Amino acid sequence: MDRSPEASISETKHNVEDSEHQANSITDAVDMSSGDEALKLVGKERTAQFSEEYNARLRRKLDFTIPPLCAAVYFSQYLDKTSLNYASIMGFPITGQEYNLVSMAFYLGFLVWEFPTVYISQKMRVGKYLGVNIVLWGIVLMLHAAGTSFGAIFALRILLGMLESCVAPILILIITMFYKKNEQATRISWFYVMNGLTQIFGGFVAYGISFDDGHRLAPYQIIYILLGGLAIVVGICVLIWMPDSPVHAWFLTPEERIAALERVRDDQSGTENHKLKPAQIREAASDVRTWLIVLVTLVTAIPNGALSNFSNLVIKSFGYTSKQTLILSTPAGFTQSLSTILLAWFSDRKGERMLPVVFAVTPTIIGAAILVGLNDSGNKAVLLFAIYIIGTYGSALAAIYSYNASNTSGHTKKNTVNAMTLVSFSVGNIIGTEIFLAKDAPDYIPGKIAILVLLIASLIIALMLRAINLRMNVRRRKALVALQTQNGWADADVQRERERHAFADLTDKENPYFIYTP
Repeated sequence: MDRSPEASISETKHNVEDSEHQANSITDAVDMSSGDEALKLVGKERTAQFSEEYNARLRRKLDFTIPPLCAAVYFSQYLDKTSLNYASIMGFPITGQEYNLVSMAFYLGFLVWEFPTVYISQKMRVGKYLGVNIVLWGIVLMLHAAGTSFGAIFALRILLGMLESCVAPILILIITMFYKKNEQATRISWFYVMNGLTQIFGGFVAYGISFDDGHRLAPYQIIYILLGGLAIVVGICVLIWMPDSPVHAWFLTPEERIAALERVRDDQSGTENHKLKPAQIREAASDVRTWLIVLVTLVTAIPNGALSNFSNLVIKSFGYTSKQTLILSTPAGFTQSLSTILLAWFSDRKGERMLPVVFAVTPTIIGAAILVGLNDSGNKAVLLFAIYIIGTYGSALAAIYSYNASNTSGHTKKNTVNAMTLVSFSVGNIIGTEIFLAKDAPDYIPGKIAILVLLIASLIIALMLRAINLRMNVRRRKALVALQTQNGWADADVQRERERHAFADLTDKENPYFIYTP
């Protein structure tokens, strides 16, 4: 006898890590009372249909609000985070090993506050929480101009890292709420591209400030005051305009809010849920893919920690002045920006997340090999070329963020995986500040070799993740066919069940209709 679609919901309560077991797992019904906030507007079944033209207009409306605000946040954050790199050659009073420790301090703060800030944000309106943090870190950054001792700067950098640790998890979460899987990588790239553009912008701004005679303020103090003020402005804009979710999107009509949720229903990723679910934390911690993401982030972040704080010193070691170094560092930002946009386009167009990581780190591996092999050649042009193509590694982190957005479901699990990724990022950057040691200056050969080895490892791990997802999808599709056959469902029944599961706040393993993006 055919079973009704209502009876099938009972299957999703179980963890279905091995998807082929789902067809035989029939238990208690999913508790929709613990589902997403989206259920308040759209319910568990699709009740409204919107044309492709309507959805295209809605997507354009989203694009005019959300990505620009995300980009402004990331632009400000990356400038603030790398301000130390500019200050290092503009009269900054902290040098030598103390400079390494100050570089590390930001990521210490980032590390200790990542999990608390993610779980606090889950209980609050994420847009407002983000805006408050931005305003506060702008104030902290401006205070850097007043600090002259190692202790004061170290403490300020820890506070800065704590306040900025919420950025990536919240921005990724907002993108997943509003955009479909085949749109996410591109939208993430639209804010992540700021990492490269800030290198260009920051380099020219620092170059201009370097001509100041320092009579009233040292050039590095001007940098901190200027960038801190910019962060405060961005934070105020976020507080006013950043939407917290489709349910609370101020710039959408009631009908458009429903359409925004229906657009993402088939992705099975859900939107927001303010209830912290320990079972989802445990699932995130027991998922082998989580740890592979943690590992690939770590081995990619270590070079980031080194290069974001020491790249200007490496360029200066080629024989350039401080002013020349500030200008010559800017093309690396263009390289990173271009690779980020192109690889994100490829990622969404082809439904791939890990191949872009491979494509991103390959030029960096080549560049690092050139820096090691031709270190004593005196050929400045070739060495600069190596520095510029090294910049492509940054787009690998954008691809990792996109992977998390497209491959994790369950609000608490998404927050946990994002937090673990960012903790790994901070640990990697802490280690990275210590691979370019003062005793190895000016060539830093051990650090350059470390970058070469680490990024080869990241390439291998990315391919492993891709293979795992492809294998899991094969199993899941077989299980769905078995489930359909067992229950005698038509295709319409399967689609109805898929729609009913979309906002139940199930994890990707609990939801038999979730498909992974390799």
